[in-house]
Amino acid sequence: MADPKDWFTEGLAHIWLPYAQMRTVPAPVAITRTDGSRLYLADGRELVDGVGSWWTSVHGYNRAELLDAARDQMARIPHIMLGGLAHEPVYRLASRLAQVTPGDLTRTFFTESGSVAVEVAMKIAIQYFRNTSGERRTKFVSFLGGYHGDTLATMSVCDPDEGMHHMFRGALQEQYVVALPEARDQIRALETLLASDKKIAGVLIEPMIQGAGGMRMHSPQVLKTLRRLCDQAGVLLIFDEIFTGFGRTGEMFAANRAGVTPDIMCLGKAITGGITPLAGTIASARVYSAFHSDNPDHALMHGPTYTGHAIACAVANAGLDLFADGSLLKRVKKLEASLTAALAPAKDLESVADVRVLGAVTAVEMAESFPLEAARKWFIDQGTFIRPLGRTVYLSPAYGIGEDDLARLTGAILKFASAGISEIG
Repeated sequence: MADPKDWFTEGLAHIWLPYAQMRTVPAPVAITRTDGSRLYLADGRELVDGVGSWWTSVHGYNRAELLDAARDQMARIPHIMLGGLAHEPVYRLASRLAQVTPGDLTRTFFTESGSVAVEVAMKIAIQYFRNTSGERRTKFVSFLGGYHGDTLATMSVCDPDEGMHHMFRGALQEQYVVALPEARDQIRALETLLASDKKIAGVLIEPMIQGAGGMRMHSPQVLKTLRRLCDQAGVLLIFDEIFTGFGRTGEMFAANRAGVTPDIMCLGKAITGGITPLAGTIASARVYSAFHSDNPDHALMHGPTYTGHAIACAVANAGLDLFADGSLLKRVKKLEASLTAALAPAKDLESVADVRVLGAVTAVEMAESFPLEAARKWFIDQGTFIRPLGRTVYLSPAYGIGEDDLARLTGAILKFASAGISEIG
């Protein structure tokens, strides 16, 4: 393996890192290999990964079944375009997703990233009304605390005050970003909005857990309310399950846990267990029927170069195999209980404002803000890789994480919550 002094030192002068002010951001730690829930550093240290590489590595790193699927597919068909050609992994994956997703979600359009999957959902919603009634509905409703991606259209439906996208105001279409319909007045306000603006095409939500907004959690009743209000107003309900999908909440999808089926569902991240990029937008039979006609103008005109990438789809099929016997979902429910018990002491700390657990996600929200980069370095010094969001310290580990590794993660969070900010910064 190449000496990190060669690739890291030289490359650091040329790479542009995500979400980073390159002038001031601390240098990242160099990783030489991964295994299970462990990250192995170039300097010989080991970290327990508590976030699963932005929530993708639900099976743990280097899972043999996924790697074998990638190698086998690479030897046969690494990639072919879907325009006029077909390959088995993508057709088989589309059929299987129709079987495991709730209700009549039956047609999947594949992309390479979650943000693009949401953009496709928005395009589908807009064109659905043009194809069916000729209406030009171009507006969307989303929610405070929500995050749906960094591409241009998805930025417009993120919380405008969350900090990542404020510099693009004026370049984005104005959308309705409102409070979740939890209290009676919030429900009435949303009902009035949907009834009054006939330009609204859809309502977009991260079901049960708003991830990047700080792991904010809401009850299934919120989704039931949205389903009722959307049906009443005749607009489409879109679930962004890019974070919550594939077992994260303890059911295969948050829609299953809530007992609510959307008109469109977006998937990504855990679909390949972090091996390769892949995302998908799944439409109900009713929505798809608006595009299935003899009119060429009714076709969805979207086509990423790597749509339905063969290696990615083969890995995704192998991932679905791992879910098939139900054991992974049982692990998530056991993990939920373990996280609840381990972090219960944090509730009694004055420094902690809230402790939330749902499925394989836990969030400890601190009462006061703290320096993020200093906190991230502090966690590395504790032998963990944990990246707080705002005032929230969270975990989204691999479902099969070992007890000792989980104890290191939860122990580090308890220690962090107990320590003074001055000790960390």
